[in-house]
Amino acid sequence: MKFSISREAFLQPLSQVIGVVERRQTLPVLANFMLVARDGRLTVTGTDMEVELVSSISANISQDGEITIPARKLIDIMKALPDGATITFSVSNEKATLVASRSRFTLSTLPASEFPVTDQVETLENISVSEASLKNMIDKTSFAMANQDVRYYLNGLLFDFSDRQLRAIATDGHRLAICDFDGAVDFAGDRQLIVPRKGVMELVRMLSAADEEVTLAIGRNHIRLVKGDTIFTSKLIDGRFPDYKAVIPVGADKQMLVNRASFIHSLQRASILSNEKYKGVKLEATGSTIKIIAHNPQHEEAVEEIEAELNFERLAVGFNVNYLLDALMAIETEQVTLELIDADSSCLVSAPDSDMNRHVVMPLKL
Repeated sequence: MKFSISREAFLQPLSQVIGVVERRQTLPVLANFMLVARDGRLTVTGTDMEVELVSSISANISQDGEITIPARKLIDIMKALPDGATITFSVSNEKATLVASRSRFTLSTLPASEFPVTDQVETLENISVSEASLKNMIDKTSFAMANQDVRYYLNGLLFDFSDRQLRAIATDGHRLAICDFDGAVDFAGDRQLIVPRKGVMELVRMLSAADEEVTLAIGRNHIRLVKGDTIFTSKLIDGRFPDYKAVIPVGADKQMLVNRASFIHSLQRASILSNEKYKGVKLEATGSTIKIIAHNPQHEEAVEEIEAELNFERLAVGFNVNYLLDALMAIETEQVTLELIDADSSCLVSAPDSDMNRHVVMPLKL
């Protein structure tokens, strides 16, 4: 195997793929990139056996071949080489040699036959969606995913295909985030897919706000997205996501309408003196104001007051300030509405005139 390529061109696919390579691996080969040089193309593959990324680029190939090479060492070498350097890469006697001007590196390798490549995905359906809209959905919900929860089905993002509509949902049991796809989606039948957290994070890195169409290939156990020269493939979580619609408060007759920016800034200031463990703040709403109060075990206190439109006389309720801030940050309108039944009910946070992006935050006993 032998090829030559510019530093910048080589760094591009390496940077696309490095995100899936874990620092701690159960199998040594999973710490490696697989490089395949064939037909004038260099293909770089990385995987953790749950998520796989493949990126390819043109290269001057003088000898076809395939090999695996330590991923982080390779990308660190590429980053350290000067701009404009030309890399000559060759493999012999189970060693890979990189030469760039007066620099020379010899790296250990493992055979490509040991590298676990994702089986060919049996595609049940291809769905074409706007890249910008897909990224927007993920950005506005992914923060609410659980992280290493024993309820493994919460450690991911649900894509709910129903009634010609696509919806993204995430919950960690304390809050819920929902965002609808902006536009109709053409697919057959109703289906729910849970993409694992690692896959969601790679999608966030991979997608941009470009006004382009991307294709989601949906299989029985995998989802695949192709964007340019990069192919993302992820296993799906085999589990049943909770009935998220049952969590959305129904009949919430108490409403608070506030300026989003003022509310965010007041919560951020109050959170400085909140309990470091529980991050609790109390909202005391009365008349035309909401008082935001935070305490901590050192008997310190922060009090903020903002104007609000209320349709009730008085209410006091506690929340985790970070959950409330995450929900407010995901909404882009000038004003936001908080709806709840009483101090013990969950709170629905949304834009006043739209339910495409909704957030439910559970109350906190203070």
